[in-house]
Amino acid sequence: MSPSTFWLSPAESEALRLSLSVALRSVAFSLLPAILVAWLLTRKRFVGRSLLDASVNLPMVLPPVAVGYVLLVLFGTRGVIGSRLERWFGIELIFTRNGAALATAVMSFPLMVRAIRISLDNVDRGLEEAARTLGAGPLDRLVSVTMPLILPGLLAGAITAFSASLGEFGAVITFVSNIPGETRTLPLALYSALQEPNGEVAAARLAVLSVLLGLSGVLVSEWFAQRVRRLLGR
Repeated sequence: MSPSTFWLSPAESEALRLSLSVALRSVAFSLLPAILVAWLLTRKRFVGRSLLDASVNLPMVLPPVAVGYVLLVLFGTRGVIGSRLERWFGIELIFTRNGAALATAVMSFPLMVRAIRISLDNVDRGLEEAARTLGAGPLDRLVSVTMPLILPGLLAGAITAFSASLGEFGAVITFVSNIPGETRTLPLALYSALQEPNGEVAAARLAVLSVLLGLSGVLVSEWFAQRVRRLLGR
């Protein structure tokens, strides 16, 4: 076995680049909604709060293929939402990398919300109240007090969601299929290699790369959280 067989092929490199792009889009799609949902679940009491909480965490307990099927029903070309997006705005999600980003965002959304909720729970409400008595409005308190205090959890949640998006398989292949150069992310490329004759070496390369990416994501998430805590003196 020559050393060159350990390098990624052009198709594998393309799958890696696509995975990184999809994961970044996934986090970009879900970051602001995750902050809003986490804030609502932590700071507000309203009718339907338990239902919202359960809905947010539902992707964690459902089979990813089931999530992909629901997305297909909702965002497919004949779906309730997808047909209107295509007709009104020319946006098509099925069989596209944006659709892959949507699928990974849905699957990783609970992880981001949970990390932000934990940070919000640990915020000293007295600091926010002190800012209010000094004349700071809700937006000022959010920007100057709350957001800096939850920054470690926010970064940790975003990086964890990014890492989870890199490894998502079931929802992606069900919703957007396995199209080389468009939706074939790293996990799908690994699956495809296992289906090919003599594809064991390529599969091993992709498996090792997946493990390294996942481990790196976890380590970077923890490093960021600790770094920000030190900067904030916590």
